[in-house]
Amino acid sequence: MFHLLWGALFVLVHFGCFLLCYRFFGKNGLYAWVGIATILANIQVTKTIEMVGIVMTLGNTMYASIYLTSDLLNEKYGEKEARKAVWFGFFVMLVTMVTMKMTLMFTPQETDFAQSSLETIFGLLPRLALGSLTAFFVSQFLDVKIYSYLKRIFPKPNQLWLRNNGSTAVSQMVDTLIFCSIAFIGEYTLDVWLQILVTTYVIKFVVSMASTPFLYIARGFKFKEEAA
Repeated sequence: MFHLLWGALFVLVHFGCFLLCYRFFGKNGLYAWVGIATILANIQVTKTIEMVGIVMTLGNTMYASIYLTSDLLNEKYGEKEARKAVWFGFFVMLVTMVTMKMTLMFTPQETDFAQSSLETIFGLLPRLALGSLTAFFVSQFLDVKIYSYLKRIFPKPNQLWLRNNGSTAVSQMVDTLIFCSIAFIGEYTLDVWLQILVTTYVIKFVVSMASTPFLYIARGFKFKEEAA
């Protein structure tokens, strides 16, 4: 019960911070949020918890907020701005991985206490790093394309939930399939791999659906500089 309540608060805080970042900093805040979420999601994912009988990793909320951000950019500013945010997120992820890998190569001084912790967080195996980068790159650009397509088919303001959840449902499935395939095929038996795939996708999509009200709130924000 504690984990459920704490998990609900965890989600509210993440998406609430997303709204504050946009409210205070406008469109630039959305790009900043992509950078923040990309780094934090890859740190949080190293921690595993159990909720409602399912073992899961943290990071799903932060990762889902990247889809939320690109969809909002697409909705209010167009596909070009959404694509720019994806490139920015990919750049942040790549820079973080490269620089932290280089950091770990330095021999720690004998009184150092951080090396082992940094290795746990940033010492991703090559397959995990490759899976993470590839999944992010493919799924995020796919999300932008699908959202733009759905926006043409379902252009009404009250169909925002359909555009958002429709694009996210497909792109997150692709994201999960790519990552689990690159990272885990050959490491686990097929039935275990399939269980990881399904549970990971379900958790991601449920969190993404929970973000929909925040997308409606953010769409209603008005900024003086954009009205000019």
